[in-house]
Order: sequence, then structure tokens, then C-alpha cells
Amino acid sequence: MFTGIIETLAEVVSLENQGSNINISLKSDIANEFKIDQSVSHNGVCLTVVDIDGNIYTVTAIKETLEKSNIGLLEIGDKVNLERSMKVGDRLDGHIVQGHVDQKAKCTKIVEENGSWIFTFKHKQLDNITVEKGSVCVNGVSLTVVNSGDNHFSVAVIPYTFENTNFNKIEVDSIVNIEFDIVGKYISKMAFMDF
Repeated sequence: MFTGIIETLAEVVSLENQGSNINISLKSDIANEFKIDQSVSHNGVCLTVVDIDGNIYTVTAIKETLEKSNIGLLEIGDKVNLERSMKVGDRLDGHIVQGHVDQKAKCTKIVEENGSWIFTFKHKQLDNITVEKGSVCVNGVSLTVVNSGDNHFSVAVIPYTFENTNFNKIEVDSIVNIEFDIVGKYISKMAFMDF
């Protein structure tokens, strides 16, 4: 379980295919605090640490993860948003994030507005929804929806978030990971169930 508040960035240093999986090695200033078998959010994707060597650690992404997220699009040198799982008793500064990406989305528009940015994303119309003033997780970042449609939404990004996450690398046509709000997903499913 995560909050969507990014701790730091990691840099991809190697990618190794292993069958249909990819072993991803990343360099991070907090890698020495990790332990083997720990769950860490990478661009919003919960991945397990399988090896640590100083400030470089390795995680494995399976086929389903590669298909549903932008993890399979990573290249050496790319920056990844990192968040360790929350501790019981910690403040929930963002919203409840599982680290289970629902789908990918494409950035369709970026507008700078008086020191902040409005990013618009388009996604496939599935059972997922956003609502204005609701929460959504983009590349692991907990954000508030400012504009919502059936297959698109916009979020406002403040300068701190822009400078301290990989939002400063997102351009029009960039592919991002989306995790819709878990509470909204349950309510949506219940609304369409026959009891």
C-alpha cells in the first residue's frame, strides 16, 4: 500500500530480458535502505526488490506488468518515481494507492498556468472512472482531477511536484501509468451489480 507521495527518483542503469520478464537495475540514493523482497512503487507499479549492490538494486517486471504499464518502455538513463510502502500509523498525505496499475494513458496536452501545469491524459474507456476533485495516480503520483471525461482527465501539477518527479520529462504523446482511485472503483462496481 502506498500514498502517491514520491520520495525520490531512481535512474535505470540496466535492462535484462529473462524469458518474458525484464530485470531492471536502478541507481537510487535510498537503495541502501531497501531489503530483498521489499515492495517499492516504480512509476506507480509495485515491484519486488530481488537484489541490492550498494546504491544499485534490481526488480523484476513480469509480462502482465509490461503490458499494462510503461515499465516495458523504460530505457537506460530514464528517471523513475520511487515510493516505499507506507508504514502503519503514518499519515496518508496522498490517497490510498495499491501499486496495481489499471492501464496506460497518453498525454495529449500540457498547459503552463502561472507557475503550475495542467496535464491532460487520454485512456481507453474501460470500467475505470475519474471524477472532478477526486484522486488519481499518474506514474505513482497522487493527484487531484481538475477535469474529467469518459476517457480523459486533467490534473494540475505544482512546481514542487514538477521538479521532484518525472513529470518534468512528460511531453505530449508520453505514455504514463494510471491507477484509478480504489474507493471509486469499488463504488462503480457496486453500482452496476445485481443484488
